[in-house]
Amino acid sequence: MNNRIKKVVVTGGSGKAGRACLQDLMAHGYEVFNVDNVVPANDVCPFIVADLSNFGQTLDALSSVDTGIYGKTALQAFDAIVHLAAIPAPRRFTDPVTFSNNMLSTYNVFEASRRLGIKNIVWASSETVLGLPFETPPPYVPIDEEYACPESAYSLSKLLGEEMAKQFCRWNPEMKIIGLRFSNVMEPHDYAAFADFEKDPHRRKWNLWGYIDARDAAQAIRRALEVPLKGADVFVIANSDTVMSRPTPELLAEVFPNVPLKKQLGPHETLLSIEKARRVLGYEPQHSWRESARRSQ
Repeated sequence: MNNRIKKVVVTGGSGKAGRACLQDLMAHGYEVFNVDNVVPANDVCPFIVADLSNFGQTLDALSSVDTGIYGKTALQAFDAIVHLAAIPAPRRFTDPVTFSNNMLSTYNVFEASRRLGIKNIVWASSETVLGLPFETPPPYVPIDEEYACPESAYSLSKLLGEEMAKQFCRWNPEMKIIGLRFSNVMEPHDYAAFADFEKDPHRRKWNLWGYIDARDAAQAIRRALEVPLKGADVFVIANSDTVMSRPTPELLAEVFPNVPLKKQLGPHETLLSIEKARRVLGYEPQHSWRESARRSQ
């Protein structure tokens, strides 16, 4: 645990990555507070229901917590914010709704943090910034943070969130705002469906067969909170392998035969580069669907 960070507010703590994040932070000694527009299924920590597209609600939620004593609230000095709350994927809602919700909620969290003096923010960007669903093949693989090609209102909102983070950190050079370009978040029970992917490699080409175990997403969040950096930065966060049992070079040869390789690939190596996260954050995936598959045999 970083001695300078004790109390962390997590927006979107009721979602897949959010639930894992709360559990991971608590396991490492942090006090956590969940802000979401969904009441959590399991009340593991204090929470409040708030609409983060409303600035007044955002400012209130990020500055106070229910003490649990007759419903009283108390001002809470949070040391850091993990901002995961968002419409989580394209076409769950109409494009204008998705764009408006994600842009406004991210702005409100950044601005409320600035006003409250909270300088340590980690937030969920997205792998979709990298050009998903790759109807146009990627320019190279493994794809990394140097490339951005949003193809939807959702991914555009994430890319503009990354740019917004740069400007907030320009306004206040003491701020740290790290965006994590998460791959498709999976919980252990989701791995049972992976066998169906084998039937057609084109079925998961839309994100280069990538995924991120929710527990490893949580690890990346914690490491991003603890890393002693300032300014805005982004990191691709994926597992080190793919969702397929077929070798990665074989998948590429069949589906993306003309895409240049930036490096020699391991048998099942991810095509979503996590080298920067490894180097800067000390991130290293600890969980894989292959473990579950081996245990079930």
